[in-house]
Amino acid sequence: MSATADSDLPNDVEALKAILLAERETHRIAMRDQGLRIEKLKQTIARLQHDRYGQSSERRALLSQLELQLFELEETLAEDETKLEIIVPQGTTVQSFERRKPARRPLPEHLPRERIVYPVPQACPCCGGVLHKLGEDVTEMLELVPRQWKVIQHVREKHSCRSCEKITQPPAPSHPIARGRAGPSLLAHVLFGKYGLHLPLTRQSATYAREGIDLDVSTLADWVGASAATLMPLIEALQAYVFSAERIHADDTTVPVLDVGKTRTGRLWAYVRDDRPFAGRAPPAAVYFYSPDRTAVHPEEHLAGWQGFMQADAYSGFNRLYEPTRQPGQIVEVACWAHARRYFVDLVRLQKAPLGLEAVARIDVLFAIEREINGAEPAERRRVRQERSKPLVDKLGIWLREQYARVSPASKIGKAIAYSLNLWDALGHFLDDGRLCMSNNAAERAMRPVATGRRNWTFAGSDEGGRRAAAIYGLIETAKLNDVDPLAWLADVLARIQDHPAKRIDQLFPWNWKTPQRQRAAA
Repeated sequence: MSATADSDLPNDVEALKAILLAERETHRIAMRDQGLRIEKLKQTIARLQHDRYGQSSERRALLSQLELQLFELEETLAEDETKLEIIVPQGTTVQSFERRKPARRPLPEHLPRERIVYPVPQACPCCGGVLHKLGEDVTEMLELVPRQWKVIQHVREKHSCRSCEKITQPPAPSHPIARGRAGPSLLAHVLFGKYGLHLPLTRQSATYAREGIDLDVSTLADWVGASAATLMPLIEALQAYVFSAERIHADDTTVPVLDVGKTRTGRLWAYVRDDRPFAGRAPPAAVYFYSPDRTAVHPEEHLAGWQGFMQADAYSGFNRLYEPTRQPGQIVEVACWAHARRYFVDLVRLQKAPLGLEAVARIDVLFAIEREINGAEPAERRRVRQERSKPLVDKLGIWLREQYARVSPASKIGKAIAYSLNLWDALGHFLDDGRLCMSNNAAERAMRPVATGRRNWTFAGSDEGGRRAAAIYGLIETAKLNDVDPLAWLADVLARIQDHPAKRIDQLFPWNWKTPQRQRAAA
């Protein structure tokens, strides 16, 4: 509402009413304008989200900014409406701004219900007669109960035999870690806080201290290291599962690592198995590896016993993996169209280059076809690609070669075209095999949590810390890929893994764990 100095207010009641009504109307119009801005932002976000698959990865920054803007506008609008309701006297009717309210989803059925029944009069307040219940109105409100700490005492009673005096006592239960007095749920909470929520141990220690629990950072660090060692059989089994696939996605990103008096740049490598785009039945999974640098020896070591189709960017360190004489077999390079498109998008953004616009438009048509067949069987995907995509790819190749002959190879447009032409065979593999994807988005999505963590914890403490982070990242990301709560899953695995048969470690994979959990919930 507009500010009016007390000295400027008239003494006449009618004049005061007129000022109040005018300010209300001004406020209502301002809120309406704000609502229109919200609706426009919603439309823009919806359009960007519709195009988010494949070629739209470069729009993610704009999308995040628009979403933040939208949320702040909705908060401001709700605040203004509430302020207006507070200042208006009770019983006064005020025309409010009509806007689309946030959708209210039903509160989860699995949550416990606590009933607060308000007392009613013992007799009718009008005539004093006896009251009979007709029904009830129930309004549900979601509430949060702070977490509860407790100490679990594992009691092993000793009994002695009166006849032979032999002492009998139950065996000690297995614990998730050999040392320390932390239960599996607490250990999982610390692990997920560090690697899932990207909270450094210093912040976790401070949070626990505010709740009255004194846990030193060194204690938490000891628990993290011991838990990682306990989970290593599961991590190794997950790596074997990913590399049993005929097709994987690969990517890498930087990780600052603390060194003496400085930081240096390490790498995290991600390998993703995801057959969902071609209706594959194998559950998705991701594994990560750390290395102190980006030399080719590291991916060669990771993939030493694997062969198949690898969807990746044009990193030269992969080149020896693609050699036909490689043992145990050749890895077939499947290049990423999203990377190729990104070169042209940069030209459009910076220079409004017409050739870049044309290239982006042609590639976008291919991605639109991919969205139509996402999740279809491999044979159907190949049929559609041969009928609709292949002619477009052939025409695009001819057009790119024509344009490349007209531009300077040293120019930005020349380099963008050269990137695609140099990878043309690898870019075209998806046309002949319905199992292959047109982009490497699966691996890029797997790298997003690493980027988020990098902003929060700034750097890894050591090379060993980087390896530990890579191992736990793989467990958390695999759980998320299978729609499993990583925290609940890690807690259950830590509670069971010490006594679980090593030959049946695959029973602890998220997709196998999810089924018995649902059966237990339904019982």
